[in-house]
Amino acid sequence: MAASLSKTLGLRLRGSGGHRLLPSRPSTSHAPQPPPPPAAAPPPPGAGKEAGAWAKLFLFAPGAITFGLGTWQLFRRQEKVEMLEYRTRRLEMEPVAWNETVSSAVSRDPAVLEFRKIVCEGDFHTEKSVFLGPRSRSISGVTENGYYVITPLIPRPTEPGSLQSPILVNRGWIPRAWRDKNMQDHQDLGETLDVKEADKKTDEKGTWWKFWSKKPESSPEIEKPVKPPVRVIGVIRGSEKPSIFVPPNEPSNGQWFYVDVPMIARACGLPENTVYIEDMNEDISASNPYPLPKDANALIHHSVMPDDHLKYTFTWYTLSAAVTYMAAKRIKAKKVRL
Repeated sequence: MAASLSKTLGLRLRGSGGHRLLPSRPSTSHAPQPPPPPAAAPPPPGAGKEAGAWAKLFLFAPGAITFGLGTWQLFRRQEKVEMLEYRTRRLEMEPVAWNETVSSAVSRDPAVLEFRKIVCEGDFHTEKSVFLGPRSRSISGVTENGYYVITPLIPRPTEPGSLQSPILVNRGWIPRAWRDKNMQDHQDLGETLDVKEADKKTDEKGTWWKFWSKKPESSPEIEKPVKPPVRVIGVIRGSEKPSIFVPPNEPSNGQWFYVDVPMIARACGLPENTVYIEDMNEDISASNPYPLPKDANALIHHSVMPDDHLKYTFTWYTLSAAVTYMAAKRIKAKKVRL
């Protein structure tokens, strides 16, 4: 009996394979899954070619821009050549005598006598001079700082009873020492005149006993010789256009950095429409070389001359060629890699 029970138990154990039953886990095969990401849309046909075209345009744009700037400099050079020829022709014409008719015409339209020589005779009011600067000038290879002196000129009437408008004359360049001496002389002269005026008032308010004193005999007045008029040959010019680096004028402090004709005229007590000319008289005395007027070449000179435009053209074209070469080389390298 016991032997049969043990045999039966052995058969059951061999049938189960000797494995233990493990607790079952809940199945996750039926849990909800997130939806798959949408597939990327295929690029439209020709998109790669369009992107490549924009890339080429971007690479070649600097070369095209610099080439255009170089061409623009050529046009500017031609305009400058024509402008200098126009100024030269005007300066070679016969001078025009300054009178009331010419003054009225210039007041209405300053371009009528632009770069025409004007001849005027009159008297300088040096006590109202304006010093413009500092302006440097190269003399015998040495650069020296100085100023341009602008002085009102009161024309003498050519006929009795006639009246001519005053003008502002840029008499030329002077060194700094000449300006300082000129200002000191006028200051001393003003102090002397003030002392004489004070003495005259004191004499008029003399004490009672001066009434009984014997007055000195007055000496006969000596007529002063008539000073000959100053003859000026100049060219009508206008106000300057200062750059952003030039400080503003300060008339109250006597500091002038650029030509502003209406402002200078007001400072000299003249109307704002006063004509401004630059002296170009070449009759310079060796004993008194200053002020040093401008010559014809200086008058027609421009800050940017035609030769400068050629240099700018060469620079822009060279830069355009270099940038275009680098762009072409880069595009060729991309094609080789593909």
